[in-house]
Amino acid sequence: MSNNKHIYSVIAGTGSYIPENIISGDSFLNSTFYENGAIIEKDITDIISKFSEITEIVERRYADDTMLNSNMATIAAQRALEDASIDKETLDHIIFCHNFGDIHQGSNRMDIIPSLAAKVKQQLEINNPDCVAYDIIFGCPGWVQGSIQANYLIKSGDAKRVLVIGAETLSRIIDPHDRDSMIFSDGAGAVIYAAVESEHPTGIIAHKTQTFAGNFASLLVMGGSSNPDCTKGNSYLKMNGRKLYEFAVVNVPQVVKMAIDKAGIGIEDIKTVFIHQANGKMDNAIMKRLFKLYQLDAVPENLVPMTISWLGNSSVATIPTLIDLVIKEKVSGYKVKKGEYAIFASVGAGMHINAIVYQF
Repeated sequence: MSNNKHIYSVIAGTGSYIPENIISGDSFLNSTFYENGAIIEKDITDIISKFSEITEIVERRYADDTMLNSNMATIAAQRALEDASIDKETLDHIIFCHNFGDIHQGSNRMDIIPSLAAKVKQQLEINNPDCVAYDIIFGCPGWVQGSIQANYLIKSGDAKRVLVIGAETLSRIIDPHDRDSMIFSDGAGAVIYAAVESEHPTGIIAHKTQTFAGNFASLLVMGGSSNPDCTKGNSYLKMNGRKLYEFAVVNVPQVVKMAIDKAGIGIEDIKTVFIHQANGKMDNAIMKRLFKLYQLDAVPENLVPMTISWLGNSSVATIPTLIDLVIKEKVSGYKVKKGEYAIFASVGAGMHINAIVYQF
């Protein structure tokens, strides 16, 4: 390799799996929600409409009863392989980012033996033992962290092609008596990164991750049902929505700015921001705060593609799914052009925040 060339991690292919079961707000009309051990007495239609107003979520997707997380991931991975037009046996690593493993419909029990990455490798029928498969548990920012890990592997020279998957079936780990359950959904996204030699920076240019566990690890945890009469002993995904919102709006912009500064570019150079689809209003507030850090009052139009209104929050799957849809021009008004800079940014359980500056 000549001295003026460097190795970069570049997206070679993308794929996603969006479940076909559309769950509208009306699906929750027969729900009974509790808060602090007591039934919330408000009219259920008011609860649903207020929730939709706060989060911008109108509908979400749930996987078929027979579909496991690893099955959805395999479909997304297969689509990424086809998009990249590469031989699956040439993958050096499969990194599967999730939080709850495979959960069978109706069980609420997590299955992560073997790792989901190993299950995907088996389902893809990849025989090469040098294709190493492992999982990352990193909250909602897992897929972004998996991409950072892929970049380390590629930069080290140990890997040339890394498949990074983000997939989750959150519909099976949510408490039906917690109104926060209306946020969550199912889905899978997959991206293949390939090593590219270039004299000019391309692909992953810079990244930054921070973990705020000290005071904030308890904002997203597993806990019992909000309904005190539920005695099955199941654990469900629980979050302190208000505190989480405040934490994200204050801290995510700082981390994104660190990544942009590290890349040596300006905010005006960023043409697309792929941000974790957690809450529409929260994402808008994060972007306003980010631009304020650069003494700018307005966020440019068509900067932040959003899918949360129709896909909900599928945790680690939101960003790779969004990237796949935008690259394939399936999000109205958005497309990526060669040479343009983008941000991948996420926040979630841990609490972790991470950001990547990527050049298409």
